[in-house]
Amino acid sequence: MPVLIIALLAIVIAAACVGSANIPYLTAGKIIASDIPFLKDLVSLEDVPNKYITIVNNIRFPRIIVSGCVGMALALVGGAYQGILGNPLADPNILGVSSGAAAGATIAIVFGTSTGMLGLSFTSICAFIGALITVALVFFLSLRKGKTSDIRLLLTGTAMSSALSAFISLVMSLDKDNLERIYLWTLGSFSASNWSKVKFIVLFSSICSVVVLLFARELDIIAVGSDTAVTLGVATGKVKSVIILVSTMLVASAVSVSGIIGFVGLIVPHCVRMLFGASHRRLLPASMVLGAMFMIFCDSISRTIIAPSEVPVGVITAVFGAPYFIFLLHKSGK
Repeated sequence: MPVLIIALLAIVIAAACVGSANIPYLTAGKIIASDIPFLKDLVSLEDVPNKYITIVNNIRFPRIIVSGCVGMALALVGGAYQGILGNPLADPNILGVSSGAAAGATIAIVFGTSTGMLGLSFTSICAFIGALITVALVFFLSLRKGKTSDIRLLLTGTAMSSALSAFISLVMSLDKDNLERIYLWTLGSFSASNWSKVKFIVLFSSICSVVVLLFARELDIIAVGSDTAVTLGVATGKVKSVIILVSTMLVASAVSVSGIIGFVGLIVPHCVRMLFGASHRRLLPASMVLGAMFMIFCDSISRTIIAPSEVPVGVITAVFGAPYFIFLLHKSGK
């Protein structure tokens, strides 16, 4: 973990260096350090050009924080879902969270308004609400005699995702004027990151992540088998409900500020298992750090590869994620 954290800090500074204006590594490190409460009194920016300070503080650093928090959230939820649902293909979108967010964002784009709240745009707010409503519907529709099961939950989530995807496609075909905006939102981007979104995503990700991490021991026991977990005194139903509820809020907050980004929550936990083993007490925190590193790296590529234009970050994660996941499947098959 100390090595991963040092690597994360190095990637954060490197990401602040690259862009339309390249900034020396040590200079970017000093500017970032000046924003940290315990370090700002130890750093002098007298010899740093004002344009560098403006670029890092107002444009790049907020974007790096948002992308890092989104990567942490998606990787953490992916690892938790894979453990609690007993499904190695589970990812943060498996219960229809992303489809619900996309549907909410689509409605907001069509009926666009400048209204906002908590520093978020109307589109982000509708995406957040859409994600929560969708998962609530998935839970309600999967109930049978007041109870649900993992398989009914997964199948209902898949069906809901398909229905919402069809709805989005219908809206895109009927509203040609907003087709590009809707399409780009579904591919993910951090181009609209600002300090208001930093406050929102840091608050949600911090609280929800701590709650999920507190259940690491229970996740280890549930992974052995639900019957064994019950024998050992774990209330599996309550644990699953709490983790899914908190994880839904975590993913909803992430998707609302970034759009839909795939593969992060799917492949990062698998990578961590190869490096650190399957114990969730190591898997979950390591997934958070590695997820943040991966997302910051991909976002840096997305905004520099065809600068001054940008490639949607979801495209970059898919370029790296899809081949690597095929490699993992091939390796596990052997």
